[in-house]
Amino acid sequence: MKRISLVRITAYFAVALLGLSMAHSSQKTITLGGEGGWNNLQVMDGVTTGKGRFGFDSLELVTKTPAVDGGTDLLLDFDGNSVTEMTGRYDILENHLVLTKDAVKGKGAALSRGVSKGIILTANEKSLAGSSGLAGSFTVEFWLCPSLAENGEKVYTWRTSMNYSNYSEYQNVSAVFVNNRLEWKFKNVFPSFSESDVVLKGFSAVVPGEWSRHTISFDEESGCLEYLVDGRTEAVKYITSTGHERGTVCMPVLGLHSILEICPSYTGKIDNVRIQRSACQNDGRSIFADGNETFKTSGGRFVTQPVLVSQAAVLDELDSIMSVPSQTEVKFYVRSGDNCWGWTEDYPEWKEVIPGEKIDGVSGLYFQVAADLLPDGNGTKTPGITQVTLKYTEAELPLPPFTVRAEPGDGQVTLSWSYSVDDCAGGYYVYYGSKPGEYLGRAAVEGASPVRAGNRTSITLTGLNNGTIYYFAVSAYSRVDGRITGELSKEVFARPSKRLVRK
Repeated sequence: MKRISLVRITAYFAVALLGLSMAHSSQKTITLGGEGGWNNLQVMDGVTTGKGRFGFDSLELVTKTPAVDGGTDLLLDFDGNSVTEMTGRYDILENHLVLTKDAVKGKGAALSRGVSKGIILTANEKSLAGSSGLAGSFTVEFWLCPSLAENGEKVYTWRTSMNYSNYSEYQNVSAVFVNNRLEWKFKNVFPSFSESDVVLKGFSAVVPGEWSRHTISFDEESGCLEYLVDGRTEAVKYITSTGHERGTVCMPVLGLHSILEICPSYTGKIDNVRIQRSACQNDGRSIFADGNETFKTSGGRFVTQPVLVSQAAVLDELDSIMSVPSQTEVKFYVRSGDNCWGWTEDYPEWKEVIPGEKIDGVSGLYFQVAADLLPDGNGTKTPGITQVTLKYTEAELPLPPFTVRAEPGDGQVTLSWSYSVDDCAGGYYVYYGSKPGEYLGRAAVEGASPVRAGNRTSITLTGLNNGTIYYFAVSAYSRVDGRITGELSKEVFARPSKRLVRK
């Protein structure tokens, strides 16, 4: 029986010591993003929030949305909560398009369901088509992601009429799908040209379910009418007296009361419809001045607020839940310090780290994280970061002495204690005060509470007031960093007295 009891006792202490060791473990984690969201960011440069893993917000690159400039005649970007013409030069008469977040530019696009009339606008006097007469260079551009691309589906229709002395002539510009290709027709728009109907047919099939950029442009200097898909020329016709480059340009002449219909009979998505009062650039780039780029190829960056941890905490590892499409990249950086108030953009120095790999040389009271998000070379794909987890180790808090004794004397008290059983203890602090649990004493010659006693087990505090009761406690501090202290020992007390003078 005695042997069994001894075994049980031994097992009990083994389990207790194991539990103490586990409780003393100081590996901890901090989660940024994820379910809690990204509320602790200090810098967001070219970065915004989107939908990431598990439905949580993710950090991704801002899409490049074109702005209105002096040459913009019409812009529908579909990025707001409602469909709005951004220049104020066109009035919306009807809108049957549905906004969607599945965009190629900006935050939103529009969905046409085929059976509706799309969106109908009328040009006011401020627009290119708002007054009759000669018109100059122009460009019409939009992005399409058709569901079907069936024959006869109309994406764009502009119509008006030109009044002459004895008659009026109907004018029309349209973009219609024929054999999965977009076909542009200009009817009676160039009255001095030999052909009343000018047709430009694309040769590249438009693929359902994929975005493509369509541009039609007229240059008043050369008479070149050009149709491009994704910046590549599909068809060219010179609207000149000779039908070639060197002839006299036949200028467009527009009538009054123009009506513009976007997606009058089209099924699919459309984004960033724009009319510009200038010709497309000679190199075929978008009038948005960003080609097919959805994101800036220079990428974006975010920086978190400094995260408070504990003195001498050591950053062990950074993990991330993220999406990194082919040819995109995310670069993570960390830095640390004991006081974040003097930090600048470059100080303390950033250290690049790789998710999942051990980190060396990063420790302090504060951690900070930054990341560069880089798209692919064409600027069409962005990485996304749903969550970042920091794994770090806190310096172990040393256990206090198990026993403390206080012996009063004349104007002094001698404190003695046992060594801490914790091998991470580097020395001891002595706390004192005149009220239980309030160690605010300042009377001792050795200094105000707490007094750093060093790595010894006794100290005499002198200069205390006889007759005043004092309360004491002792804590151990870490041998790694003297600012890291553990819990206080059991409180003891003593009352100095002159009669306690030793002889």
